[in-house]
Amino acid sequence: MNKAIREQIIQAKTILGESKGLDITNTPVTPHELFGSWFQTAVEKHVPNPHAMTVSTVDVNGYPDSRILILKDLDEAGWYFASSSESEKGKHLQANPHAALNFYWPILGKQIRIKGSVEKMDPESNARDFLKRGTVARAIALLGKQSEVLEKQEELDEALKEEVSELEKNPNTVSSAWTQYRVAASEVEFWQAADSRKHSRLRYQLDNGWKKSLLWP
Repeated sequence: MNKAIREQIIQAKTILGESKGLDITNTPVTPHELFGSWFQTAVEKHVPNPHAMTVSTVDVNGYPDSRILILKDLDEAGWYFASSSESEKGKHLQANPHAALNFYWPILGKQIRIKGSVEKMDPESNARDFLKRGTVARAIALLGKQSEVLEKQEELDEALKEEVSELEKNPNTVSSAWTQYRVAASEVEFWQAADSRKHSRLRYQLDNGWKKSLLWP
């Protein structure tokens, strides 16, 4: 490994945000409300892609896996994302319907961690979400080859061209594997960075209602 790159990693600034701390008495009753407030701040402060989140699942051998997806919706029932049920993450969730989500907005020094059970939405909801996607995104999903080995780029280009052509003829085609998932949280942690390293951590746990606790940094 290049020594200069290693030095850049070692010297990189860790904390970008500043915190006055979190007053647990002034936070909402549910984590969904606080998430909404933090998300609105992220949008107002022009945080790039504030809806991008790490989604972590566990495969059948117990190995964790993660990737970046987009938050599709939020309501009192949970956090939503979508994917093919035939993808690797879809197979993971079929075997173990639990996931962890992580949002990190460096310029605000904010992180939100969410853990919970995962539920599939009904076919009508899945279809509505699928039809909102762009043509190329729908065409790729309809190919149904996510994560398979691609021998050469030309194969993708040709298959995609054909699928796009078919979609133009039949624009309401929906992938039967496309699935919207909802994470029903059992625990949500809000983390606010501080240059002093006295980071603030507020955890919501579901136990006959939401219980709030401050955590040590």
